[in-house]
Amino acid sequence: MSLHNEKIIILDFGSQTTQLIARRIREQKVYSEIHPYTLELEKLKAMRPTGIVLSGGPASVYDEDAPISDPGLFELGVPVLGICYGAQLMIQQLGGRVENAEKREFGKAELNIEYTAGLFAGMETAPSHYQVWMSHGDRIEEVAPGFVATATSGHSPFAALRHEQKPFVAVQFHPEVAHTLIGNDVLRNFIFGLCGCNPNWTMHSFIDSTVAEIKAKVGDGKVLCALSGGVDSSVTAALVHKAIGDQLTCIYVNNGLMRTGESESVLRFFREKTDLHVIDIDAADHFLDELAGIEDPEEKRKRIGYGFIKIFEEEANKLGSVKYLAQGTLYPDVIESVVFRGKAPIKSHHNVGGLPERMQLELIEPLRELFKDEVRELGLELGMPEEAIFRQPFPGPGLGIRIMGEVTAERLNILRQSDVIVLEEMKDSGWYRKVWQSFAVLLPIQTVGVMGDGRTYEHVLALRSVDSRDAMTADWSKLPYDLLGRISNRIINEVRGVNRVVYDISSKPPATIEWE
Repeated sequence: MSLHNEKIIILDFGSQTTQLIARRIREQKVYSEIHPYTLELEKLKAMRPTGIVLSGGPASVYDEDAPISDPGLFELGVPVLGICYGAQLMIQQLGGRVENAEKREFGKAELNIEYTAGLFAGMETAPSHYQVWMSHGDRIEEVAPGFVATATSGHSPFAALRHEQKPFVAVQFHPEVAHTLIGNDVLRNFIFGLCGCNPNWTMHSFIDSTVAEIKAKVGDGKVLCALSGGVDSSVTAALVHKAIGDQLTCIYVNNGLMRTGESESVLRFFREKTDLHVIDIDAADHFLDELAGIEDPEEKRKRIGYGFIKIFEEEANKLGSVKYLAQGTLYPDVIESVVFRGKAPIKSHHNVGGLPERMQLELIEPLRELFKDEVRELGLELGMPEEAIFRQPFPGPGLGIRIMGEVTAERLNILRQSDVIVLEEMKDSGWYRKVWQSFAVLLPIQTVGVMGDGRTYEHVLALRSVDSRDAMTADWSKLPYDLLGRISNRIINEVRGVNRVVYDISSKPPATIEWE
């Protein structure tokens, strides 16, 4: 349950940039939330949104199986902004007509603004021209009753629209992307001008409301926190501890899938630099047994997730009357685990889709609404040291999802040795803090090589380094060639069993950051 008085609800129709809409709104210190377009009208109404955004999407509104939201949302008396597909859906549902365009618009386009109020308040005197980003093959041919055009483009006579009596606005372009130079201005005008929001969603206010929420939920009960040493679980522990103090017990589980020296450094940090009560459990053998012979990535994630829960429940029974489990689920985890339009989720996150239905502990997920950079901001607001906040993300399933195929002690040893070299070189070169994530992946193939005068047939290791803001989208890092060369040379020379190193230059989408 969220304690936000003002919120913008975004209904997602499948656009790759829907998450960017949420981020751009939050950057204005206004809370936003993404829900699938199938959200029931009564549930939407109960959320009491201050405004509603209809996202873009790949479908055409006139298709038989087009994603359609409940038209009753236009009767809620709430301002609505339609973007691209969302604009076309709004116009069609309110009585207009959308057809396949003779000339499509993809990429940069020039917007001709004819009405400098509403979404375009503060712009130059009309007519004025601005670069925007278009991505559509359909266009609005006939406006719905009450709507008038506020901007045009080369191939869109209705590139932006407004209703003359109701707070409904629509744009054919994407204001959320950086290529739309007036995008932030357009969103600000919707958020503050049409919706009347106040910029009061800050990490300070988030702490106050979340601490109150945790106290109200837990009362005098006891809480376990799954502590991995990563940013998410560390900030979760700090926030829950601020709310309930000694009622919190943290559990660090060494699942045998950690990096070299990771367990020792994590425990040392929390025992020396925090007031948290931490229990450590060595369960490496248990997890390796569970993963023996398993190659399917979804099955690996779920077995790791189940293993954690089994241990947490055993510890809860030892402590007596523990009802709650706190964990660092983030908003991207939730979004990627949702089934959209009947399709499978991107992946089962160990703390979202990887938990067994029979789990006895009730979850507390105070970061569930936040993106990663917001979590870091929250950690600093809580007074946590930078060394804990600016660590690169490390997945809950650990090296288990960085080994393609079966996880064995031998293959873990190869990956650990390689991973140490990657991290050392990234830090020594000053690139560690410049990128979002950098790591090694052990592939399930072997290739021919030559070492000395002999033929080798050994493992291939992939390097992965990406730039991102929130893990929802990412681009591969343009690391210097000499840095890549040093990493490759050291791994091949220092790690027995590897004779080839490759660099992953895939962006997200279509690839994910982790390989499994």
